[in-house]
Amino acid sequence: MARTTKDDRPPAGATAAPAPRKKRFAQLRQIRAVYSQSRTIDPAITWWMLGAFVLAEVVMVAIGFLVGHPLYLGIVGTPLAGLAAGLVMARRAERAAYRQLEGQTGGGGAALGALRRGWYHEQQPVAVEATRPGDMSSAAMVFRAIGRPGVVLVLEGPTARATRLGEAERKRITRVLPNVPVHLLRVGSAEGEVPVRKLAGKIQRIRPTLTKAEASAVNKRLKALGAAKPPVPKGVDPMRARPDRRGMRGR
Repeated sequence: MARTTKDDRPPAGATAAPAPRKKRFAQLRQIRAVYSQSRTIDPAITWWMLGAFVLAEVVMVAIGFLVGHPLYLGIVGTPLAGLAAGLVMARRAERAAYRQLEGQTGGGGAALGALRRGWYHEQQPVAVEATRPGDMSSAAMVFRAIGRPGVVLVLEGPTARATRLGEAERKRITRVLPNVPVHLLRVGSAEGEVPVRKLAGKIQRIRPTLTKAEASAVNKRLKALGAAKPPVPKGVDPMRARPDRRGMRGR
């Protein structure tokens, strides 16, 4: 029998890895929290999940009758039906999260949290123009995301002021990074605008022109330059309602 040497022992003060059972309980608590939050916005989510479960189970039992093993496929189909219900919950939860962001101050910036890996985005607007100090309800904002397509500026607020603010930010970036593409997108429901729920997908479909290393370098350069405008006034957090990507997936 091999002896356990001193070097093989965990160092003093080290915490043991959480047991798989604790991880499962944590995941179940997270799924329950996502379901509860989504149900407050989308009360029909329970019926959609139940319908998906029953439909998947019926399909499996029907296949079982065709092959002569309805009971067996009915049992096998139960976890598949649960998976179908989970997928429906994730989809409905995602829609509920975006529905909550629609029309809220900072909703466009919050939607940037759904971008995939490889994107860099600011949690606060890089430029803000408010008509009254501390009043963000009618403020014009510019949020920034950086990835392989270049720099994407997301405009939010009154059209004229938001456009002017976005163009000023574009010129500022072009002066220091003349070879980096800068794209302007405006959040909204009017023609030519991008709804909050479609913003991340719209950004990710822009044709890439930079390498990953170049995108990282652009992000570092712009962060070093700082913001053109003062940050959001103290006590105001337009990112308070931010969609949880892991929660949307039902993890």
